[in-house]
Amino acid sequence: MTKLANKKLKTRFTLGAVLVVAFLSGCASKIDIASENNQISEFITKANIASKLDSQLSGADETNWWKKLESTQLNQHVSQALANNYDLKTSQLTLKSALARLGEQKAQYLPQGGIDIGSKRSDAVSTFDRQSSAGVSLDWQLDLFGRITALVDAAQASTMSQAEQVRLLQIEVVSSVVKGFISYQGNVEKQNIITLQIDALRQGIDVLQARVDEGVANELDLNRTMAQLRQQQALIPAIKYAKYRDLSTLAVLTGRLTQDVELVDEQSILAHEFNVTLSEPNNAIALRPDISRALYDFSQANSLSVSASKALLPDISLSAFANVLSINSLGLSDTQQQWQVAPQLQWSLLSYPALLAQRDAQQFLSEAAYSDYQQVVLKALSESELSLQLLVNQAQQKQFADQRYSFANKAFLQANAMYEEGQIPYLELLDARQDVLIAQENAVDLTISSLLAKVNAYQSFNGQWSYALNKINK
Repeated sequence: MTKLANKKLKTRFTLGAVLVVAFLSGCASKIDIASENNQISEFITKANIASKLDSQLSGADETNWWKKLESTQLNQHVSQALANNYDLKTSQLTLKSALARLGEQKAQYLPQGGIDIGSKRSDAVSTFDRQSSAGVSLDWQLDLFGRITALVDAAQASTMSQAEQVRLLQIEVVSSVVKGFISYQGNVEKQNIITLQIDALRQGIDVLQARVDEGVANELDLNRTMAQLRQQQALIPAIKYAKYRDLSTLAVLTGRLTQDVELVDEQSILAHEFNVTLSEPNNAIALRPDISRALYDFSQANSLSVSASKALLPDISLSAFANVLSINSLGLSDTQQQWQVAPQLQWSLLSYPALLAQRDAQQFLSEAAYSDYQQVVLKALSESELSLQLLVNQAQQKQFADQRYSFANKAFLQANAMYEEGQIPYLELLDARQDVLIAQENAVDLTISSLLAKVNAYQSFNGQWSYALNKINK
């Protein structure tokens, strides 16, 4: 057997051993997203946290749920926020950047290289004072072991994760606009009630002052009423600040200054029939973007782990160039041709300790990403369940608050009739009026809290309506 034959046999044996190592190192660089989604759906279906409330939740599709409030100005603010919110714009531009980087990574499958054209003229004493050349060169990294594929998979998972981040921000923007709008209208109504309380106390003070001056009443009742008046007056600055805070929140969400936000008083929204209805509560959880994003982050970490494992294997590339050279000419005349094809195998055997450490580090990051993914799923279930509990809790409290206001109002009407008949003193009538105003204020607080709890439920069960919203805005 000749030396050349021995050399060829050794080369084939080496390449064969490399292929076996590559097979044993694993071929999968990509998490099966569809399979993982199915497992999550089954897990959430088994949990079935909406089972106790199915009769209340089942209903129409939740797409554009905020339009059930039938407020034109609210719909306009939601549209403005989706179009002008700077955080959302930043996230969308970051997504475009991720898409571009994905294209850059996919381009690594193709040969890299370029064209070189040049000419040279010199007054130095030499044999050839004129020279021109043109050539093309390329370097093709052959992805025999899947390292480039793993990096492409990682870039694709990163892009999908960023897309889910955009969806997360859309959910936050829409929900925050609705909450800010409801809070503002509620604070306007609360300010109106406090104003009525102040007017009632002032009327009482006038009556008491006259009675004190006549000597038929003492100053104790007058001072107590004055203290109640100051207590209610002290609430006005806080309410005004709360209204300004709501306007400021809406301004930031819609990409404007606070002074540019104008809201028309629309307290009728507080009495509007607004119920939470979900077509498929379990799917609304399974499709949540925070779950999807955590899954894509895990997929990216896993692909990078596979890529780090592939770095233990040799790099095989193909280099080539073709060149034409013209001597004593600047116009590529009378040229000489050159070309070369050179396959290369590079194996960083001396760097194995560092490469093994990198692989181990990336594997731990992959395991950490999977642990985080599991935690996100549990938090999503817990958050959804808590939103339903809050929904029920606020509905019950609102019912009791409405009943309290009804009884307080009846008591005031009775007190008014008894006062006109001279059966009770004016102070008792004043106390009854204060009671009904306080009960009304409490009912408004619970109405606002109940509406916000409903918005919170839609925010938690966001999987389906956020997908629909994302399609509309594309």
